[in-house]
Amino acid sequence: MSDDPIKEWILTEGKATQITGTSSIGGGCINAAQRYDTDAGSFFVKTNRRIGPAMFEGEALGLKAMYDTKSIRVPLPYKVGSLPTGGSFIIMEYIQFGRSRGDQSALGRKLAEMHKAAKSDKGYGFYVENTIGRLGYQLKLISQRFGDSAIYEKGQQLIEKMHPLFDGAVIEPCLLHGDLWSGNISADTNGDPVILDPACYYGHNEAEFGMSWCAGFGGEFYRSYFEVMPKQPGFEKRRDLYLLYHYLNHYNLFGSGYRSSAMSIIEDYLRMLKA
Repeated sequence: MSDDPIKEWILTEGKATQITGTSSIGGGCINAAQRYDTDAGSFFVKTNRRIGPAMFEGEALGLKAMYDTKSIRVPLPYKVGSLPTGGSFIIMEYIQFGRSRGDQSALGRKLAEMHKAAKSDKGYGFYVENTIGRLGYQLKLISQRFGDSAIYEKGQQLIEKMHPLFDGAVIEPCLLHGDLWSGNISADTNGDPVILDPACYYGHNEAEFGMSWCAGFGGEFYRSYFEVMPKQPGFEKRRDLYLLYHYLNHYNLFGSGYRSSAMSIIEDYLRMLKA
């Protein structure tokens, strides 16, 4: 293995003859991010010193699947590999962001175009193990990690009783970004929306709105979205169900500060379904 597989790829398959500079970019809490400037353009590189390439392979597959829909703009992934000192990296297209987060109407329309273009003929899920699970899995993790039998038992009751919430809805698995919050939404210098850092899977399109509580989706977003992907009967009743998944996920990731929001949604649904 090369001492620096990132530079090796950039200077061979990346078609650069010279790296003119590197700079750190503010990333998430999991990976380090850098911009590599070269005579063949710029590349965006994420590294993780502790985790093998499987996580980045899932990200690359998701980015490529979204890119292939020719709808909303996403960075094209180029290379995933292992670091010689341990850990892994992903090299992808560098997109220069504009000064604003872009047009909510355009974001809604482009996201709906992606959902409409990418349907699965193999059912729900994804090609590889990815970083998004299911409602039951999140409840199981909470029970194991925090010993929270109360939310686990009520959550299981909801899973058993939730079927009427989907009456009349036509549900087809389509490609979802999977983790669409404000930190993963931007716009390029033309003002066109860009989404990045996905946890893709094929699922019900409404699940894409599960992070709406920290994504800033407004009326223009939803109006444009539903012009392309018509709203299914019962959407308003199901909406909090998808929020619940992410509150449970945040409970697992960041602790019990998210418990009350999750429990409130579960109890509201149990009351509604009992009526």
